[in-house]
Amino acid sequence: MPIINKEVDFAFQTAGSQPGLEVWCIENQLLVEVTKSNIGKFYTGSAYVVLNAVFPKNGPPHYDIHYWLGNDSKKVDSSLASDKALELDVALGSCSVQYREVQGQESQKFLSYFKPCLIPIEGVFTSKQGNLNGEYRVSLYTCKGDYVVHVKEVPFLRSSLNHENVFILDTAPKIFLFSGCNSTIQERAKGLEVVQYIKENKHGGKCEVATIEDGKFVGDSDVGEFWSLFGGYAPIPRELPSSEESALPSIKLFWINLQGKLYPIGSNEFSKEMLETDKCYMLDCDNDIFVWMGRQTLLTERRTAIKASEDFVRNEGRSNKTHLTFLSEGLESTVFRSHFTNWPKTMEPRLYEEGREKVAAIFKHQGYEVKELPDEEDDEPSIDYNGTLKVWRVDGDELSILSVKEHTRLYSGDCYIVQYTFAGKERDGTLFYAWLGCKCVMEDKTAAISHINTMVDSSRTNPVMAQIHEGKEPAQFFSILQRLIIFKGGNSSGYKKLIEEKGIVDENHNQKLVALFRVQGTSPDNMQAIQVDQVSSSLNSSYCYILQTEAAMYIWIGSLSSARDHNLLDRMVELLNPTLLPVSVREGNEPDIFWDVLGGKAEYQKEKEIQGFIDDPHLFALKITKGDFKVKEIYNYTQDDLITEDVLLLDCQREIYIWVGLHSVVKSKQEALNLGLKFLEMDVLVEGLSLEVPIYVVMEGYEPPFFTRFFSWDHSKTNIIGNSFERKLAILQGKAKVLEGHNRITLKSNSRDSTPNGYRSSSIDSNSRRRSSSPLPRSAGSYHRQSGNLFLSSPTPVAKKFFEGSPVNNSSEQTMQLSTDSPATELSSSNETKKDGNVDGENLLIYPYERLRVVSPNPVTGINLTKREAYLSYEEFHEKFGMAKPAFYKLPRWKQNKLKMSLDLF
Repeated sequence: MPIINKEVDFAFQTAGSQPGLEVWCIENQLLVEVTKSNIGKFYTGSAYVVLNAVFPKNGPPHYDIHYWLGNDSKKVDSSLASDKALELDVALGSCSVQYREVQGQESQKFLSYFKPCLIPIEGVFTSKQGNLNGEYRVSLYTCKGDYVVHVKEVPFLRSSLNHENVFILDTAPKIFLFSGCNSTIQERAKGLEVVQYIKENKHGGKCEVATIEDGKFVGDSDVGEFWSLFGGYAPIPRELPSSEESALPSIKLFWINLQGKLYPIGSNEFSKEMLETDKCYMLDCDNDIFVWMGRQTLLTERRTAIKASEDFVRNEGRSNKTHLTFLSEGLESTVFRSHFTNWPKTMEPRLYEEGREKVAAIFKHQGYEVKELPDEEDDEPSIDYNGTLKVWRVDGDELSILSVKEHTRLYSGDCYIVQYTFAGKERDGTLFYAWLGCKCVMEDKTAAISHINTMVDSSRTNPVMAQIHEGKEPAQFFSILQRLIIFKGGNSSGYKKLIEEKGIVDENHNQKLVALFRVQGTSPDNMQAIQVDQVSSSLNSSYCYILQTEAAMYIWIGSLSSARDHNLLDRMVELLNPTLLPVSVREGNEPDIFWDVLGGKAEYQKEKEIQGFIDDPHLFALKITKGDFKVKEIYNYTQDDLITEDVLLLDCQREIYIWVGLHSVVKSKQEALNLGLKFLEMDVLVEGLSLEVPIYVVMEGYEPPFFTRFFSWDHSKTNIIGNSFERKLAILQGKAKVLEGHNRITLKSNSRDSTPNGYRSSSIDSNSRRRSSSPLPRSAGSYHRQSGNLFLSSPTPVAKKFFEGSPVNNSSEQTMQLSTDSPATELSSSNETKKDGNVDGENLLIYPYERLRVVSPNPVTGINLTKREAYLSYEEFHEKFGMAKPAFYKLPRWKQNKLKMSLDLF
């Protein structure tokens, strides 16, 4: 929550109270807020302060502050922008990360806010911008980057061209894309996005586009026209490859004193204990410099430390590529922490709970009624749980299919293959799990992975494959099995041989033996009983337990367990042993016989189990070149970042997804699975992920709903043929070709549409199970609603129109048909309504923003209250949201809701 004091500029009074971007510019040595419609326009002669506020679904808000310095900006403006960035940090309670951004060398995170690109404008910002008319200026740009693009204007000369990069020549009648012969397909595809951006924003969507390939001249009028603009064709000289190998830089840590002097205190090896909370430090990593500011430092000390680091870069003659990052204690970035040994990897649960309380306080301050933040996500189902289930037990090279009765009884000493087929909106889907028991032998574990690869590869439907470990199962797995009991012991010959060789007692479940089960779950269709050691220390006050003896079933109710837990107990007793009489025992009132059965009373966990901090998903590109494995994070990701030539990894902390593009170098699911394991071993985000986190492998074109829910998904994009450049060029030219059979496979034998009344086919054999009724998914994008509500993350990029065609300027000519009974017709003749509220094919009346607000004193009636924003005019919509309607509706649902919430439209 913003904290305003005398040291903070009045312009920051409401900064950070809403999610999204806010931008200020230095004008006449004063801080001026940039209107939403002008966010994304940066002038080379000015300095800016940019705030990105993110409200994650878990934990406290995240704030990133960037101060951007144009190449032609005055030194006094640059210094003032730096000071104002620090003031903004103070206004936000000193809980932000600050970055210095220099024109042409911006960080990938900063550029991701302004997709598809940021093209600085020559001149100086003024809050009273007028219309600029005159002769169209021909410009030549170079584009570099695969996921975010650095666009730089270069001299309009033939000598500016080279074979390595992608160039854009912007003329009044036509835009040319020139692709150097050594440029990558991804770079060319990104270049097309920049072309579309220029076409929409500088030409009003009305100009021709031509693509020029380096080295090809025959029979193409566009090629001749392109070279004529440079005075005719001449060969482009080839650059000699550099033979110099850059040595690894020596990393140094400096203490910054109150006078701004730097004192070295170590190099290359550092520990967290070297950082004192009342001091400031600088970590010099050559192209990356971090300034760490202790929690107990004053504003003046921080300002001195920041200035000292800026002077250091300038005095040392460091490259403009040097990035400066300013960190407050407790908000250290992953890269910074990676340079220190034994840095704590996870947020303490108590701190996480405090963060949740802060989130609730912020929303209460903003006028929302927040009764309580949920302890767990109540996930809407993303797939249909009425599908068909088959389960096999692994026994070395042999697979034994289990009967329907055995589906719900797994053993810790065994491994299993689970196949689940479910009805989908586009097509039926199939999911294979390899479940690895915590006590299984390596022989069975290896065999399970081999078996599942064989089964998946032999399927014509390209199913999703997942590897999961006992104790780390995803919620979806439990929902598929519905009622599950996990016993100790095992039945495979490998497990039997192991316990015999080691003289271990066979723990296989027997109804006459003592056994203790922990009960968990969310509903009667999603409940589990996990057998644990039958000793008192296995108890936990947050759960309920079933203690089975030969004579009775004791139901132990933990003092911190919920009513939902209690409702599952009777049903689970029925599954375990319906013949024994259950005896209810509340924690604190246990009879002596209860403790005697458990071998005597002992200490056990009595504090409430607090859910650990779960960050929002992160998307990474996995690069494999000549055996070298590299990971690159993609900020503010969208579906368009799933590039067909690449392999990408979505890290959701509780599970990870490996997405494999059709044109990638990875050709097998086993290879993709190995990449996932490498990622976990690297611990890229220093989050301490277990190596047993569930790993899903998803192939392009066969993405299941539980993957697409993390995106605003457009199924039509998955059907277009060609590489990434060919696809985007086809879309740009309106010539996209769709795969005929690729994404339209339906398993008729199991399809709802192929059987009467929508039920499954009755031809399922005795070893397959047709699921009982359970809630159907409300939408493929259910994640956006469930995790949206009030706590959604990922900043909203300022996305100008792209891949939308020419701007809509004839909407007033569209016809509209309304029922005479519709309440919306009551104001149809009013001068405050128009007929340009078209969205998703609907013709809607237009109302002013003040009447559409949730708390409006004069609210509109008879509208769809979930789409208030759709009734805004295009002009007012752009003014409020900073983007056009089509661009807004391409955003994920949860990002849409965040923006609407910030404008009181949700």
